Amino acid sequence: MATIGVFDSGVGGLSVWKEIIALLPNESTLYYADNANCPYGEKSQEEVIILADRVTNFLLSKGSSMIVVACNTATAAAIDFLRAKYPVPFVGMEPAVKPAALNSTTGVIGVLATSGTFNGRLFQETSKRFASDVQMIIQPGNGLVELVESGDFSSDQVLDLLHHYIDPMIDAGADHLVLGCTHYPFLEKAIQQVSNGQITVVNPSPAVAMQVERIYQTLHNSPSKSPFYHFYASGSLTTLQLLVGQIIQSVPIQGKIRFTTHKLSD
Repeated sequence: MATIGVFDSGVGGLSVWKEIIALLPNESTLYYADNANCPYGEKSQEEVIILADRVTNFLLSKGSSMIVVACNTATAAAIDFLRAKYPVPFVGMEPAVKPAALNSTTGVIGVLATSGTFNGRLFQETSKRFASDVQMIIQPGNGLVELVESGDFSSDQVLDLLHHYIDPMIDAGADHLVLGCTHYPFLEKAIQQVSNGQITVVNPSPAVAMQVERIYQTLHNSPSKSPFYHFYASGSLTTLQLLVGQIIQSVPIQGKIRFTTHKLSD
């Protein structure tokens, strides 16, 4: 059975998986959370390529017919390498600078991401192409991924970090905030609390899921008879299970869920 493979450095990619299953409720998915090696954001490009290659090879060995790199850092560092190596479609995270720049009324936008994403070709090219007419305030979200991985979405520590990162953007007039890491949508309620609703959050996950749907439908015309959702993690399953449980309360699923700890070998 053909499946959609999705991976991230941890649970962040579930923000993309949620949108994918909403659009393709009858299709099976494999999800790999490489949380034993999380975060990817501060690793070198070479390290991220090695990790992404191992995860991709594993997902393909399990029957994935396409791969969703649901990680901004891994997309920036490794998607060109992966596309050159493997003969399957890849969908990565596109920095959502364009809609933020087009919809800004103040001409100032903020971008919260990892250092790995900011240093990547995709972000730099997209920024030059679509954000040349706006002031863009970029801010590495150091520490936020680790908090989400621990299952912390709203503590004082989360709110303090968000204030530290977002308050200067609002003071500078930013009216849109681009979430440049798939972990950050799980902090959206906290972001709204911190910003007092003064900033519009731009989450690229729905647009990425639409691209997955377009490509997948060119590969497979008939839905799966008995879809399944298999989740793997190289580390703890705790937060992965917590978030999947929350997601399926709002997005109905058609198949069985399974969780497995699986550490990839060197």
